[in-house]
Amino acid sequence: MGKAKLFKIRSIDSFPNVFQNEHYTKPSLRDSLGNDRELKGKWQKDVFKNDNPIILELACGKGDYALAMAKKYPKKNFIGIDSKGARIFTGAKAGMDEKLTNLVFVRMKIENITLFFAENEVDEIWITFPDPFPRKRDAKRRLTSVSFLERYQCIIKPDASINFKTDDLPLFHFTKQALMEKGWQSEVYKEDIYASPLDFEELNIQTYYEKCHLKEGRKIQYLRSRYEKG
Repeated sequence: MGKAKLFKIRSIDSFPNVFQNEHYTKPSLRDSLGNDRELKGKWQKDVFKNDNPIILELACGKGDYALAMAKKYPKKNFIGIDSKGARIFTGAKAGMDEKLTNLVFVRMKIENITLFFAENEVDEIWITFPDPFPRKRDAKRRLTSVSFLERYQCIIKPDASINFKTDDLPLFHFTKQALMEKGWQSEVYKEDIYASPLDFEELNIQTYYEKCHLKEGRKIQYLRSRYEKG
């Protein structure tokens, strides 16, 4: 492991806006003081100290979306989630430097999301440029597979939405099918978001990966779906 990467991993241990799951069998999160925190169902009360909506950025990487939206929407709470501490470092440090009280990051495996968020706790989900896992045998690892959607449906509020951006058209089609299978209602579906005026401001936010893909001339796909819980 390189020195820079090791530095980032060690640094987030002291970041007050980062919570980390030590082991997937232990449903608690360690804070910067080394305390175990049971935050399931308590994010608004114990972390953000308000009743504002909670928006998740899953597989957030450097937290481009969570960071940009936290600055744009101070009356909403944002949580960037990723399993890699070195990735989280960039967004978490920027959040601290800019004194954003409505943004935190969590290092955890997304497949364990129901261990850390309660039923009806999440208002909206963003998934931007996740690993497409192109081999069929790895389809269950895709963050928009049916098994992951079932987890998200356990923690979202009624009428919550999911936003998905990718440069991988097969993954985009796979995601559309999975959402339909699980009863999500399509609201926006674009196979090239820059071929026409953007549907809303948030699409102006470009992650590190999106900028790379655009330089390579790749098309960016986006969909937004809503889930009406019975």
